[in-house]
Amino acid sequence: MEPGKRLLSLDTLRGFDMIFIMGFASIISAICCLFPGGESCWLETQMHHAAWDGLRHHDTIFPLFLFIAGISFPFSYAKQVSKGSTRGKIYGKIFRRALVLFLLGLVYNGFFKLKFPTLRIFSVLARIGFAWMFAALLFINLKPKARAVIAAALLIGYWLLLRFVPAPDAPAGAGPLSLEGNLVGYIDRVLFPNHIYQKGLFDPEGLLSLLPAIVTAMLGMFTGEFVRVDDSKISGGKKSLYMALAAVAMLVIGLVWSTVCPINKKLWSSTFVLVVGAYSLGLFALFYYLIDVRGWKGWTKFFEVVGLNSITIYMAQRIIPFDDISNFFVSGLAGLCPEPLGQLIVVTGYFAVSWLFLWFLYKKKVFLKV
Repeated sequence: MEPGKRLLSLDTLRGFDMIFIMGFASIISAICCLFPGGESCWLETQMHHAAWDGLRHHDTIFPLFLFIAGISFPFSYAKQVSKGSTRGKIYGKIFRRALVLFLLGLVYNGFFKLKFPTLRIFSVLARIGFAWMFAALLFINLKPKARAVIAAALLIGYWLLLRFVPAPDAPAGAGPLSLEGNLVGYIDRVLFPNHIYQKGLFDPEGLLSLLPAIVTAMLGMFTGEFVRVDDSKISGGKKSLYMALAAVAMLVIGLVWSTVCPINKKLWSSTFVLVVGAYSLGLFALFYYLIDVRGWKGWTKFFEVVGLNSITIYMAQRIIPFDDISNFFVSGLAGLCPEPLGQLIVVTGYFAVSWLFLWFLYKKKVFLKV
């Protein structure tokens, strides 16, 4: 692609990913519930996380975001190098970004409640920051083949470790890949017993599961590196095709491997990395082809508004009472309707208020960059 060209597809895909956690998933659930049996239909269940093993659409949101962050780095790194940034300055930016995301994660977890003895240390933002940081350091210092070997070693090693080293405190009958018997939870229980998501039990963004998450970011960086290849060498259409084929290959490997290594978001299992990596790569290939190759951009603005301020809306929903603002305008109308329709009005109002907040920031050219 052309040097310095911004990938509109990346901002659009990031926005598409984020709308599900800013209320769109609730809208889909509410629409399903308008119909008999809709509260338990397949589509409605996709708007929630799998309880343990398995995969639903809601489980793809977080890793897709991390994958997208990975795609961005080769472009950012090339830009910094072209401006003459020293290796030390680039390292500083990488470490600073990881630290800021970690600190924002603490704020999200309730830092200002000042309940430090039980404050959760891990977070979605910390996972993104540190997984991206390690992947970026590998990107800068190693060639693609070496990074590919490391990625494979991390996935295989992580699987073998969990499969054959159960938690020493596992209750009788608990398997090494169960909630109570896995090594991931044990390490967090020992090191941070009062600072994890499920106190004394388990944290889905814990310490050990950071290892396969690094591979998720690495997959994004491999993708960004490939897309950066000059179009005169590989056309945009062929890039899209090759990415789609790679996604199919990853999906097949992941599904075959899942017969012995269950797909599990909370453990960030190796098969989860591959299957959701395939989903992420395939989706990006589609967006890239439609937007950056074919130039079909008329529909992207709605998602771009969200994608350019993704961290902003993630934090804002924790801090700003969008539900109260929405209820001020729609609660009266919702109260006049049957309950299922009223719920749809309420969640749609919440989504609309959140999006309009981002639209205001977009128009004012205010973007939170980490």
